[in-house]
Amino acid sequence: MERKVRLIPYQVIAEVEEVTEVPKGVELIQSPKVWETTKGKGMTVAILDTGCDLTHPDLKERIIGGRNFTNDDKGNKEVYRDYNGHGTHVAGTIAATFNQSGVVGVAPEANLVIIKVLDKNGSGQYEWIINGIHYAIEQKVDIISMSLGGPEDVPELHEAIQKAVNQNILVVCAAGNEGDGQDATNEFDYPGSYNEVISVGATNLDRQISDFTNSNNEVDLVAPGENILSTYLNGQYAKLSGTSMATPHVSGALALIKALSNQTFERELTEPEIYGQLIKRTVPLGNSPKLEGNGMVYLTAVDYLAEVFNTKVMTEVLKV
Repeated sequence: MERKVRLIPYQVIAEVEEVTEVPKGVELIQSPKVWETTKGKGMTVAILDTGCDLTHPDLKERIIGGRNFTNDDKGNKEVYRDYNGHGTHVAGTIAATFNQSGVVGVAPEANLVIIKVLDKNGSGQYEWIINGIHYAIEQKVDIISMSLGGPEDVPELHEAIQKAVNQNILVVCAAGNEGDGQDATNEFDYPGSYNEVISVGATNLDRQISDFTNSNNEVDLVAPGENILSTYLNGQYAKLSGTSMATPHVSGALALIKALSNQTFERELTEPEIYGQLIKRTVPLGNSPKLEGNGMVYLTAVDYLAEVFNTKVMTEVLKV
């Protein structure tokens, strides 16, 4: 029997033709506060998904290339068009352009490489995913974003991810949507459960853990994943829910964090160092680590803590 990888199950809440706003999830993780310093310019994110609406007005300036590994379009490697909508939605959350209309992504000046590894039905062979990861490595991307998964632990897939991480590429994966809202039970999806990846669970827009998000001891952090507004097929927009929608918030956040770190440290940080910078920018939500990992991504957490610390120090000095 042919082994398959699939889209992490998700729900289409609504489709709309026109919008002009910064999506609430992008605001919730404090992206606009970081845009004063960087919008992710110079960073490249590879999206392994169902392709992308290449002519979408919010995305066409961000896409710098791609490859099709599926059987869609008779297997033409140069055609990585999205017939599903999922990949286009993910792309918008990561890097929709700041163009005064439509939506804005977390890192609106980051570059996107579209790697189509799931077909129009949202299904793909493990070989397609593995080849897609190797292609991303060849393209020397900074981040790989994968909102996909399956129940099988496939050694070849694990090895491809390890190779990417060894090349200092951050690999971000959806934790999965088979959760029951309880930390007493574990639900594992792959590649999201591999230790080397950054596994992302979901919250709603009120910072509450989503009932559907997987719980296990490999979850690294959570991000907004319910009623997420982003780009969709035919130049339109849609609200979707799932850990698939949480994952690109973290991928975009990493583009901003890596750009910031390059400026601050004046050198390229390693993958573990960038991961450390990400975890510094989380806030706990009061749930079990199996549900929320280190907490919700919150890009200004470091600045907030520095402000609190300095206030306390000044208070003590004044007392003296």
